[in-house]
Amino acid sequence: MEFVFDLEENKDYIRELKLFMRENRGKKGLLMDALHKAQSLFGYLPIEVQRIISEELKVSLAEIYGVATFYSHFSLVPKGEYNIGVCMGTACYVKQAQQILDKVEEVLGIEVGQTTPDRKFSISATRCLGACGLAPVMMIGDDVYGRLVEDDVEEILNKYR
Repeated sequence: MEFVFDLEENKDYIRELKLFMRENRGKKGLLMDALHKAQSLFGYLPIEVQRIISEELKVSLAEIYGVATFYSHFSLVPKGEYNIGVCMGTACYVKQAQQILDKVEEVLGIEVGQTTPDRKFSISATRCLGACGLAPVMMIGDDVYGRLVEDDVEEILNKYR
């Protein structure tokens, strides 16, 4: 699923981002600060925003992309209203977490790292969620669901639709 970034619709945020970069010109670490600012303004880092940062800071798109993809905080696609994290840590994995993840992908029609077209759900495979005794575990926002079986998934997701 490809999301279209509307420059006109986001012109106020773009102006704010440019002003931020101009006011901080010469500051060490400005690329990271600019990426954080952009992520907070837009919710993700679309290529159009990366180009603006590139032009303003005179930094190559390749460098910006490298930084944005290295740090897990940054996202190149918009996140859904509900981010679903399925734990793939050892305890969860041995208790069939992959089957839970597969079922989430099947029910939502998207894969890990993607967002539903209505921007309602995103899926991520996480490492440890710190609830090993409840394995396998899935989080939706701040809600934790443990001791899951495949048949639980659709009913849980329906609570958020």
